[in-house]
Amino acid sequence: MNSNVENLPPQVLRLVYKEVTALAADPPEGIKIYPSEEDITELHTAIEGPEGTPFAGGIFRMRLVLGKDFPAAPPKGYFLTKIFHPNVGHKGEICVNVLKRDWRAELGLRHVLLTIKCLLIHPNPESALNEEAGRLLLEDYAEYASRARLLTEIHAMGGPGGPSGGLQEPGEGPQPKKHAGDPNKRAAVTTASSGANGNGANSGSGSGSSIGISGNVNSNVVVKKKTDKKRALRRL
Repeated sequence: MNSNVENLPPQVLRLVYKEVTALAADPPEGIKIYPSEEDITELHTAIEGPEGTPFAGGIFRMRLVLGKDFPAAPPKGYFLTKIFHPNVGHKGEICVNVLKRDWRAELGLRHVLLTIKCLLIHPNPESALNEEAGRLLLEDYAEYASRARLLTEIHAMGGPGGPSGGLQEPGEGPQPKKHAGDPNKRAAVTTASSGANGNGANSGSGSGSSIGISGNVNSNVVVKKKTDKKRALRRL
């Protein structure tokens, strides 16, 4: 999804930056915030699965996207971690009233994050995006919980494709290579590497020369000893 930084007025961007900074410094319990310095209109977060639910023990990655009409229009929420939940579509889209008809500009992003976390505790089958999950929630909770737990273990815990351990701090996890696209930086690194290799080669050559000289000296000493021994024998 494209960035909306250029589409939002400067005063809105300042307010968003201020709120995101405050959230990162003091996030809601069980939620981590991963601000992007490049695109303030897309907020990545990680939510701990609440205890007493099929999602307990899991870490669920999510993002909020602020559109060009924000804050008049609500942000859009997406789970990046696969989850079996009535109010989460197959592409991760989240259906909750605060992101629709109940949205008000004064609510803020903190309220949105807390509401989405509460959705993991109290799903709403009446506005289901995942119809199968909604049906099971109403008709066979044990089967619903079993399916939700299985996907949590596969995708939101320590298995393949899922995070391991607890929530990472914002500075942890994969980080972009800051100079990966800068040709000048690449050239500097290449030059430094070549210089290091050259010095290594010269050093190796010097070592080889030293070994050769040492070998010649040792040979001369042996020859001299043999000559002196022959002279001593002749005297006898």
